[in-house]
Amino acid sequence: MTLFTDLALAPADPILGMTDLFLADPRAQKANLGVGVYQDESGKLPLMQSVRQASDILAADPKPYNYLPIDGDAAYDAAVVKQVLGADHPAVTGGLAVSVQTLGGSGALKVGGDFLHGIGATTVLLSDPSWDNHAAILGGAGLKVGYYRYYDAANRCVDFGGMLDDLRAAEPGTVVVLHGCCHNPTGYDLTRDQWDQVLDVVEDKRLVPFIDMAYQGLAESPEKDAYAIREAARRGLPAFCANSFSKVFGLYGERVGGLTLITASPDEAKRVRSQVKLRVRANYSSPPTHGAAIVHTILESAELTSLWTDEVATMRDRIKAMRAGLADGLRAAGVSADVSYITTQRGMFSYSGLTRDQMLRLREEFGVYGVENGRLCMAALNHANLPLVINAIATVMG
Repeated sequence: MTLFTDLALAPADPILGMTDLFLADPRAQKANLGVGVYQDESGKLPLMQSVRQASDILAADPKPYNYLPIDGDAAYDAAVVKQVLGADHPAVTGGLAVSVQTLGGSGALKVGGDFLHGIGATTVLLSDPSWDNHAAILGGAGLKVGYYRYYDAANRCVDFGGMLDDLRAAEPGTVVVLHGCCHNPTGYDLTRDQWDQVLDVVEDKRLVPFIDMAYQGLAESPEKDAYAIREAARRGLPAFCANSFSKVFGLYGERVGGLTLITASPDEAKRVRSQVKLRVRANYSSPPTHGAAIVHTILESAELTSLWTDEVATMRDRIKAMRAGLADGLRAAGVSADVSYITTQRGMFSYSGLTRDQMLRLREEFGVYGVENGRLCMAALNHANLPLVINAIATVMG
């Protein structure tokens, strides 16, 4: 008998485990549409030119890798809050926004969850469905996890009425996780008018909006995609925002993100920062240096920011083109069902509507890998694997 004798084998991660299965598949013709990583037309993760140039600038003036402050590099934090809210937002100019550097968007959710639990929050509501790790992270922070209606499977759209009803039924102080854009896993986003109605309910019911913005720029533009958090801050709501630079800068392995909180006064902001730092210190002490330095170098340079914005637009347009190619291809293959939802959805993911059995057929018969809940990564499509994916989906759809 040892300490680990009765320890159960944990199940593989439903998303990251796809890559292990994909790599073990000996077939030459296969496609990994499971993990949410942007790939270019060649099927590779690109090194963005803006990132390359920023890296060259940093390499030309090397500095020692000392510990950063608990809440991260101050210049990076300032760049993040401007990226999230806009440089001229009253919450920024008025000193009401607190931003701390985190270990990607996941780290921002964790720090935010720990902070909320520590100040008395008890319940968090997630969209049904939501990114799998939301429940794991926020539940692990001690919050009771519940859900509000979001996806209408029968009509392939947002169940907006159900969403509003569930939010209206929530107790004051309930934390509500909202996807700022490019909803994961469905790809269905709220319109601006719908966002206004959601924030009306949040404000009226005194709920706490926690906006997850991992894909800023991949729906419409960096500015338009940030509408939810900017409007929440304009209203003076005590809002939280977890943002990630993994997708839009291609910095997956650098774990670069931020947690931004909206307060009511500069004095409150000071106290909030002090308490958030306690949660960081008890977790990982301080964040890493290099990825944040790359992002800060880009965002502080008008030339590099312009280049980065153009690169994000290219990514966004390529994903849209792959969506159109998939929908057109399915129609050409004889699929009679309405597949217009593929181009209605936005961002990296498509909630295909395929059942678990159909997803398993895609994997086992055709080597097309997706998450068993039906989520497919549109950013992993290219002209080389599109025919395989079209044929596979058309076959399982009958």
